[in-house]
Amino acid sequence: MKKAAVSILVLSLSLTSCVSKKKFTELEAKQKETQDLLNTATVKLNTCLTEREALANQIDYLKKTNTDLINSSKELTVLTTKGAQNLEKSLESLKEKDLKISRLQDALTKKDSVTLALVTSLKREVGIDDPDININVEKGVVMISIADNLLFKSGSYNVTDKAKGVLAKVAKVINSKPDFECMVEGHTDNVPIKNAVLLDNWDLSVKRATSIVRVLHTELGVNPKQLIPAGRSYYIPLVDNDTPANRAKNRRTRIIIMPKIDQFYDMIEKEMKNLEK
Repeated sequence: MKKAAVSILVLSLSLTSCVSKKKFTELEAKQKETQDLLNTATVKLNTCLTEREALANQIDYLKKTNTDLINSSKELTVLTTKGAQNLEKSLESLKEKDLKISRLQDALTKKDSVTLALVTSLKREVGIDDPDININVEKGVVMISIADNLLFKSGSYNVTDKAKGVLAKVAKVINSKPDFECMVEGHTDNVPIKNAVLLDNWDLSVKRATSIVRVLHTELGVNPKQLIPAGRSYYIPLVDNDTPANRAKNRRTRIIIMPKIDQFYDMIEKEMKNLEK
């Protein structure tokens, strides 16, 4: 387009002498119009080039954004999958804990049921009308508390014939439960005792416990593996040793019957450890 304008200009100059002034003016105006068109086209071309560059940059940005979105979508999918897996694991863990809690509750219920059955059996055999015999449940085990005057003479550890009748009823229940254990505890008051045989209250409480254990084993046929003698002296009184009546209450023998409680506790302890994991 520029060559055409130059050619026209040269032609017009060469023909200046051949054309009239009017014709020259017309050609000059035409040339100016052509130059204006050329300038306008150049501006538009530059604008188009600028817009094209901007569009190219925008396309590159959109492509990058699209790629980032695709990658983000993939990462989100991975995260969502991991989240679902973690949620599933959490639900499984909760189910396992619920199962363990249920088993723990079953163990406790079973222990309570066995204990209740044992109490019922003992009360039926021994009877509950005698004020010197008390049967109850303490800390999950069955306890038979027998007053001192029913078992021994004062200061003695020899079991009376009257006591053997009560012990025979206790032995009947123990013998029917070969998996049970029986601890015999001797308790005294706080009045000091010492003679040729007994050194102190500890000695008296232990000898009374072993005397009852021997009767249960040798005379009443209780398996010795089930029997545990123990002396508590005067250190676990029921009441203050401040009156003769209170001291009489504290002089007692306590027979603790445990339905293999260690088996239940082992089960419970195991389940509790599993719950902590």
